[in-house]
Amino acid sequence: MLPAAALLALMVLTPLAMLVWFALQADTAHWAHLASHVLPQALANTALLLLGVGTLTALLGTGSAWLVTAYDFPGRRMLSWALLLPLAVPTYIVAYAYLDLLHPIGPVQTALRALLGYDNPRQFRLPDLRSLQGAIFVLGFVLYPYVYLSTRVMFMSQAASLLEAARTLGATRRETFFRVVLPMARPAIAVGLSLALLETLNDIGASEFLGVQTLTVAVYTTWITRSDLGGSAQIALAMLIIVVGLILLERHGRKRQRFSGTQRMRPMQATRLHGAQAALAFTLGALPVFVGFCAPAAYLVSETFKRLHLTGGVSAQLLAGLRNTLILATAATILTLLCGLAVAWAARTLRSGSGFDPARACARIAGLGYAVPGTVLAIGLLMPLLMIDRAWGFVTGHGGLFLMGSMTALVIAYAIRFLAISSGGIEAGLTRIPPSLEQASRLLGETAAGTLRRVHLPLLCPALAASALLVFVDAMKELPVTLLLRPMNFDTLATWLYADAARGSYEEGAVAALAIVAAGLLPVILLARTNLKMGR
Repeated sequence: MLPAAALLALMVLTPLAMLVWFALQADTAHWAHLASHVLPQALANTALLLLGVGTLTALLGTGSAWLVTAYDFPGRRMLSWALLLPLAVPTYIVAYAYLDLLHPIGPVQTALRALLGYDNPRQFRLPDLRSLQGAIFVLGFVLYPYVYLSTRVMFMSQAASLLEAARTLGATRRETFFRVVLPMARPAIAVGLSLALLETLNDIGASEFLGVQTLTVAVYTTWITRSDLGGSAQIALAMLIIVVGLILLERHGRKRQRFSGTQRMRPMQATRLHGAQAALAFTLGALPVFVGFCAPAAYLVSETFKRLHLTGGVSAQLLAGLRNTLILATAATILTLLCGLAVAWAARTLRSGSGFDPARACARIAGLGYAVPGTVLAIGLLMPLLMIDRAWGFVTGHGGLFLMGSMTALVIAYAIRFLAISSGGIEAGLTRIPPSLEQASRLLGETAAGTLRRVHLPLLCPALAASALLVFVDAMKELPVTLLLRPMNFDTLATWLYADAARGSYEEGAVAALAIVAAGLLPVILLARTNLKMGR
């Protein structure tokens, strides 16, 4: 299994190495042009977007996690899992929904003007959502669950004795939170925040819909609109530097996560709230859920029913997009699971006792693909895929694009990007299987492959199913990679929605968006059930 794991690690490193090589080989005139006209604005927008989204997700995620952990009020149990629902909606879908909801002649502003006695948008209108502030608003309310999830687990593991000691020493409830609770949860906040920022950096649909020229949008427009692959590779290289910084932030937070994780004391008891305080707590907890999930989901359901009622069905093109999405996601899920199994099995069976562990190193490298933005990965894969196509044409004598002209390139890109999900889930499942079962199988004369097939795979079914579900849904809603590597005249639900919103015609976009959201609910429900069990 080690050669397979090493090959998969090489597959992840190859596009990154090719990206660096391709950027450095481009004409130096590109660098001067980018440094003067593109990078300053794109870097500034990206930095401000990351800062704004990071602040909003940290406040929403940490605040809501503390609210449902430290206080008990009617509806608290429902909120504890409902706060995860925005994870089911991709950022570009929320942007798509709010562009219509908050349009000057949309339902929200029309209702407000009627309530305030105004006749037309010239007399009263809300600030334009197509702005940096609008992008921060949309992305923050969708991505805060990353911080909420990691921080709530940390809050639930904190010992009540530490909080009681602080109160005994005269600290108020406010001082206890800021001087004891928050410093202990800082590693978990850093981990969740780094994931939210990586998703922000990967976003292309929401940023472009809202008119924010980020590095990701600049990569796409430079490559597709201006046909400047060298310039796009150089911008992607700048993104890669930011990614490295976010990974280092996550590693630093994870390194210190054991700070309070070793506590095995009595957990903290939630304070019971009544009356107005309970109503206020529920309202504050429900606000992120309403903004990040309920409002856009209700809009999509309403628009879908309107569309189906007017036309009596969906178009053949949208059905073709649905078929393409399901085929592509299924193929990517199968390949990603096989690759993840190879990496996780190599890390378990070839573990080194001391010093350098090649299997573990391959597993870590293979997991880097999820941290790389889709636009960066697509540019890095372009040259290797074209080289394979040329080699295949030379060997077979048939020209053409074997990989780039089919879904194969997308399946490979998805497998690299989502390999960390499958390998991480399968590795977690393997840790629950006692080594004694494997040793007994080998003593009875079974080979390593037979042990994997007859002992581990049956026991790994829950982990495999959970990993497959997560990969399948992520593949369904993946937008940047699909936009850049898809064949001609090939659409998925995500690209169909992107094209529909880019044209400004919201005809069938709601149908495609609702299908993606419905699929995204499945892993969130699974995650919520796991989270509830941890809280018991």
